[in-house]
Amino acid sequence: MMSRKKPARPARTQRQGAAATSPTRSPLGFRWLVAVWAVLVVVGGVAGWWFWPRDAHLELIRAADQNVLVVTIDTMRGDALGAAGGAASTPNLDRLAKDGIRYDFAHAHAPLTLPSHVSIFTGLYPFQHGVRENSGFRLASSVPTLATILKARGYSTGAFIGAFPLDSQFGLDSGFDTYDDQLNEVRGPVDFAYSERRADIVVSTATKWIQTQRGKWFVWVHVYDPHAPYKPPEPYLSQYRSNPYAGEVAFTDAALGPLLDIARASTDRQTMVVVTGDHGESLGEHGEATHGVFAYEATLRVPLLVAQYRNGRPTAGEPPASPRVSQWPVQHVDIVPTVLDLVQAETPKALPGRSLASLTRAEAARRASYFESLSAYLNRGWAPLYGVVVDHQKFISLPIPELYDLSADGTERTNRIDSSGDQRRVLEARLKDFGPTEPAARRAETAATAERLRALGYTSGTARLRSRYSENDDPKRLIDLDSDMQRGIVAFQEGRTREAEAIYAGVVSRRQDMGIAYLHLAFLQSELGDLPRAIATLRDARQKADSSAEIDSRLGMYLSESGAGAEALTLLQHAVSLPDAGVDAWNALGIAYSRAGRSADAIDTFRKILATDARNAMAWQNIGSVHLAAGNIQAAREALAQAIAIDPAWAAAYTGLGVAEMRLGRRPAAIAAWTRAVELNPSDFDALFNLATELVTDGKTREARPYLERFVSSAPPMAYAKDIERLRGLLARLPQ
Repeated sequence: MMSRKKPARPARTQRQGAAATSPTRSPLGFRWLVAVWAVLVVVGGVAGWWFWPRDAHLELIRAADQNVLVVTIDTMRGDALGAAGGAASTPNLDRLAKDGIRYDFAHAHAPLTLPSHVSIFTGLYPFQHGVRENSGFRLASSVPTLATILKARGYSTGAFIGAFPLDSQFGLDSGFDTYDDQLNEVRGPVDFAYSERRADIVVSTATKWIQTQRGKWFVWVHVYDPHAPYKPPEPYLSQYRSNPYAGEVAFTDAALGPLLDIARASTDRQTMVVVTGDHGESLGEHGEATHGVFAYEATLRVPLLVAQYRNGRPTAGEPPASPRVSQWPVQHVDIVPTVLDLVQAETPKALPGRSLASLTRAEAARRASYFESLSAYLNRGWAPLYGVVVDHQKFISLPIPELYDLSADGTERTNRIDSSGDQRRVLEARLKDFGPTEPAARRAETAATAERLRALGYTSGTARLRSRYSENDDPKRLIDLDSDMQRGIVAFQEGRTREAEAIYAGVVSRRQDMGIAYLHLAFLQSELGDLPRAIATLRDARQKADSSAEIDSRLGMYLSESGAGAEALTLLQHAVSLPDAGVDAWNALGIAYSRAGRSADAIDTFRKILATDARNAMAWQNIGSVHLAAGNIQAAREALAQAIAIDPAWAAAYTGLGVAEMRLGRRPAAIAAWTRAVELNPSDFDALFNLATELVTDGKTREARPYLERFVSSAPPMAYAKDIERLRGLLARLPQ
């Protein structure tokens, strides 16, 4: 009948969609994407701590054979706990705080998931361990971590991860017997929700592992739920409808209950429990919706709880009538020294932190805590942000510098930089003492890694980095652009693509050197079917934002799609020679070779990707697509099957496999493959077309109707106009 196996059409959706018989370009979707003056302490010794309230301290117990449980809660503000006056009900964590000690003035060193966790588990500042952003950095296997040290001391080690930014590929798996970062069980059929899993699922997996252990164990549990978007399950959604972030915190507390119960119940040995947030959340403070740009207290101050249990009771005795709360300045880099001290292990001398079990009030007051926020610098070309907290004084180094007295101004509303010249000079010197280095060169991420980070709101770009930045580059003057970009993302996700395009055009007109904005504007224009405008946008980017492998490869891909094959190949061959070239550039070059009829060159290019990443499902799928186009059906089937074996949820491979099966005369297998492709990605319109029309051919019109209706109502007219008309006519002729 009228069915045809969908042609050589590059994918034009933002998810995993792909052509049935053409190579797939990298996914282009994007979702976005909270004292005493230190000089007195430094100069006058102990003078200055008189203002602190008397801290009720806990005598932490050292025992070489105790279990260790570390829980990190993503995006957990320092004031989020009920015990800290937060809006959420957190009885489990509040009980933990009462059984042990709550440090109420604890700070992270970066407002991003990966760099912050690397600091937590290495005890090093970001400029020391080298991981400066979620994308493009890896922890070197040679860097000792808490897991590697405890494993060498006979601990069984397990990690249970709630979201993709801590995937094993980023390097924190070193030293763990079990590193459970498998998120497949929650993969959704529509989007990339599989980049995270709920806290109750993570806890269930972790508790099962703990119950199988017979010796001492070290367990890290990471839960991600308070991270945006804030969509807690019921009943928390209804209970916290006006404050869904608090609802996520309340759900997370409830989910952690069984894990904390197991820690309390240990009978054979003591169990130490450490709970902290990796960073906080702005929630609109200072104009920032979430986190990652600024380093105000909303995103830098975190909860830190420490307790020890045995036989269901705190080992330090019954909790006091009032919870123990310390106002001492403490840091994430103190966690590794604290754990090692309490398990009676030697602490590496190079670590900058101190054990909280031996830290004195005078030491806490004198120390400086370093922090940085480099995401906007690396991705958007904005000024880099560095700073220090000494006692309760905070200095932020930017083109428009800031100084705050956090003891009197905890929400950082009064910048004292012009009225505190002496303090400024001392704090600038303390920051200089750290000697923070510039980030090393970033590695290019694979398309799948980049897309899974985008699904969680972490976008990456290759910004032009400069030696000097002006006040116009200060994030404070640009934060409204961040809001605009997020509005654009929401508009796109809600199907208002033209509105999203207009928003991004406004961003580009205001900040003409921000390559990432050009990339997203061009993507939106291509989604609207306007390749000439997308090409013009990227040509502007090369002139005004500097060229990069990412910009050049995207431009080359669009040129190839528009029929300018020779220019596309020249540009793409240049792109893969650039230092920042990654899989996306090579993938685009392979597609361009395929379109130019150079099948052997295309396959050779995709195999170069496999030489560095043998488990790259997209490369295998593209090899299969080239073989399909050349009529090498069995070779195509084998390559597509390899892609599916690597990633069983890669919808595009099923689309191509269906074509191969049909050409081999295996009709039921073809129908099954296209059905699976549509289940995984309802926007795979090539699979949808083939499935619908072949079901009609088989006389299964009732089964075909919903697929036909979905194609007619959802397929983008610019790419599928003729097919839409054909299927609309077919629908009209089908019996009701």
